[in-house]
Amino acid sequence: MNNNALHSVEADIREQVAAYCESNNVPGYVAGVHHAGEQIVVAHGTGNVATGAPMCDNTGFLFGSVTKVLTTTLVMRQVDRGLLDLDTPVVKYLPEFALTAPGAANKILVRHLISHTNGIDADLFFPDAKGRDALKIYVDGLASNCGALFEPGEQLSYSNGGMIVAGRLLEAVTGMPFPDLLKRDIYAPVGMKDSCTSAEEAILRSTAVGHFLDPETMAAEPTGMFMLPDTWGPAGGTPIGTVADLLAFGRTHLAGGVSPSGTRVLSAGATALMQQASYDMATPNVPPMGLGWVRYPFGDTTVLAMSGASPGGVSILCVVPEIDLVFTAFGNTSAAIMLHDHILQRLLSEHFGVRIPTLVTGGEQDVDLTPYVGTYRSNQLRIDVSIVDGRLEERTTYEPADESQGRVFSQFAGGMTSAPPQRYVPIRPGLFAPAGYPLETFDGYLRLLLVSYHDVRDGQARFHNGGGRLTRRV
Repeated sequence: MNNNALHSVEADIREQVAAYCESNNVPGYVAGVHHAGEQIVVAHGTGNVATGAPMCDNTGFLFGSVTKVLTTTLVMRQVDRGLLDLDTPVVKYLPEFALTAPGAANKILVRHLISHTNGIDADLFFPDAKGRDALKIYVDGLASNCGALFEPGEQLSYSNGGMIVAGRLLEAVTGMPFPDLLKRDIYAPVGMKDSCTSAEEAILRSTAVGHFLDPETMAAEPTGMFMLPDTWGPAGGTPIGTVADLLAFGRTHLAGGVSPSGTRVLSAGATALMQQASYDMATPNVPPMGLGWVRYPFGDTTVLAMSGASPGGVSILCVVPEIDLVFTAFGNTSAAIMLHDHILQRLLSEHFGVRIPTLVTGGEQDVDLTPYVGTYRSNQLRIDVSIVDGRLEERTTYEPADESQGRVFSQFAGGMTSAPPQRYVPIRPGLFAPAGYPLETFDGYLRLLLVSYHDVRDGQARFHNGGGRLTRRV
């Protein structure tokens, strides 16, 4: 693709963004594309409706769970240095690491933390702490609050807890607080000059905030909580930066671990290992997992990706080695995830000639629904599955462990702590689609809306998987 072609990409994205933001009440959006040595950035709308500050090319935003790829890169740097071994138990480096189930933590290897195969049941564990000891407080709290969903390596479940333990592990082996290590070993060598880890730093420059739609007026209102507690830093709670910064990070992974300035950040072998499949659930709603990266198949093309929710915002970073492409974006309402998906699919299909096949074709009508009925739980989350009018119906309820965690979760979710019931239609045994969606919805990133059930024994599924997260039958 030449310079003129990239300009046509810019015009196309600008048009998509303006139309989508207008019709879906998304105040602001910023996106960037890098290809073959050239890059473009498109910014639209407002970064904060309370102040009227515009969304600019260099406006910062919370990375959210995109941070998990940065945290994994930090782990792999310590593997390169010989300070960590992927196949060594975490407790060798972090003896205080424990879960409520005796001995469960002892089986978890370093590799399990960054491949989301650790089984730590802590996805909604929100201890509210700040400062240098935040990650220590988090790990100490696991021992009395959080158990195990499954044996390490047995299943795949998107794991905030695993990444936070990895952050504390990094502190233990390097002797540096996680934010300082992130600045020294990622921000500086990659060239992420506008990135930070605190609101105090972010306020000194242009920074967007998240928004939630008022259910009565549908107007976008600014979030009441800018970021999650420091305890969630390595999972995505605190890092902030710009589109240009994430493009530079993505380019580093495109270039075998060498940053745009020529600094080696990660060995070629470690960079390649992150991109290889480490676990595959073999179901379309859960793409194969690398280390840090999720491997989304778009036909024969693999998109390495991670999206990141923050209070009232959502980011995305995609790296496509086969076509030398990096795409990253942020929108300041949660509805922007659909715009991320639209732009990514259009980039691939219309500008790079990637054929995107239909992921889900038709449904089966005579699937026995009874193996899936029941109650499933994970940390502070309950999902009740029943049969209503011949379809599966899910009711999801958040059950906070204490007032502090309930407050953090409620603010993160914009006050919503339960979802309306959702009905599902069968695609095949063990795989269901939310009713009312056209099947092409699931061809791209939104395949995560599909729900699957796993490990059927004696006529009952043991696990429910929604959004890449497992809950276990009780």
